[in-house]
Amino acid sequence: MPHRLLSLAVLVCALTQTTAEAADLTALETRWLKGVWPVLSYARQSLAMPVDIVVQPQDAPGAAPMALGFVDGRCKLVLSMRGNPEGQRQLDAMDPALTDAALELMAAHELAHCHRYLQGAWHGLPTGFVAAKVPEGLSAELQQAWRDMRSTRREEGYADLVGLAWTREHHPELYARLHAWLVTERSIDLLPGSHHDTLEWLALVQDPAQLNGSSMFDVASDLWVRGLKE
Repeated sequence: MPHRLLSLAVLVCALTQTTAEAADLTALETRWLKGVWPVLSYARQSLAMPVDIVVQPQDAPGAAPMALGFVDGRCKLVLSMRGNPEGQRQLDAMDPALTDAALELMAAHELAHCHRYLQGAWHGLPTGFVAAKVPEGLSAELQQAWRDMRSTRREEGYADLVGLAWTREHHPELYARLHAWLVTERSIDLLPGSHHDTLEWLALVQDPAQLNGSSMFDVASDLWVRGLKE
């Protein structure tokens, strides 16, 4: 569930009930759009967040099937499904009983990135935390890559917590299974400390009661700070 800032020409679809049924969308795109619809509807109607759907019309092999961009003050939920087997692979790997709730979790994860962008907090650290020292002996290019990796990992940790907070509120009966699914996803080809190593944060919320709160963003923020080790 990585993020990606986009400046390319893409097809922007209106976020309406008919979007997922548009004739120029593929069956796979339609399935993902229907799955993430509850989260996007909530974001726009209840939170008044500036969120658009973007469906890339060109082939995008190797891209994340769903990602978050930020352009001109608006968040862009980007689907890159064409010429990209990863979108279907992710669906095929899920228990069908979990698919809709898992897609919502993934969309809430991206919504967390949007929230951080809109708050002006993207890649920022909370008060009192200082970024870890860059390892010695790295070239200038590798130093920047290391900083970017650490920053991205922090954002992914926060977003995973928001995704699970959504699950706790909207699909409590599936929480344990979806938490286990997310842990499995994050453990595949894991490089400790890399961009998507969020296991320290996921360990804090094996019990969904840890995510009780009035706002999924606020409760995730508290736990995110607890899991930071800078």
